[in-house]
Amino acid sequence: MEQELKTTKLGLKLPTDPRWVNLAEMDLTEILSDHAYCEQKAATSCITLIQAYPDRPELVEELAPVVTEEWGHFRLVLAELKKRNLKLGRQRKDEYVNELLKFQKKGLSREDGLLEKLLTCALIEARSCERFRLLSLHCADVELREWYHKFMVAEAEHYRMFIELAERYFGEEKARSRWKEYLVHEASIMENLELRGDRMH
Repeated sequence: MEQELKTTKLGLKLPTDPRWVNLAEMDLTEILSDHAYCEQKAATSCITLIQAYPDRPELVEELAPVVTEEWGHFRLVLAELKKRNLKLGRQRKDEYVNELLKFQKKGLSREDGLLEKLLTCALIEARSCERFRLLSLHCADVELREWYHKFMVAEAEHYRMFIELAERYFGEEKARSRWKEYLVHEASIMENLELRGDRMH
């Protein structure tokens, strides 16, 4: 599993700056709060996809349990905040996700738009997985290392699920071609975003 989760195996073109873990550890309230909202938004995204494509039985069956899992993760982060006598902070604008959404092709049919949505979700999961891996390896708090490892494994599974759905519905060649474009664009987003320890992305 560890080998599979290296940045190159996830397809990501630009690894996270190693200084990010140190910045994240400086204020656990901030990074845990952002993590909580990321899990919440992941659950919401899956619900939105199910509502938009109820005629895709494989998609509905695959995403339904993920909704429960992501919401469970949200609750796990809330529990961790409480355990550390920290409070959930306010939700902040997610510049990373907003930039990915701008890259989605516009004016597509409902069906073709699904590919853009699936690949966007896959990329968010891949980058989250990569960052959870860094925290699981380099976080000074040993308990948090083990805690983050569980999230890393879950994100890897979600990433693969979204890629597999894209290939199933649109064919391997078309899905992979567009995926490569997303990966190149995501690297440019990462390169231009300010390195912040209060953000999961």
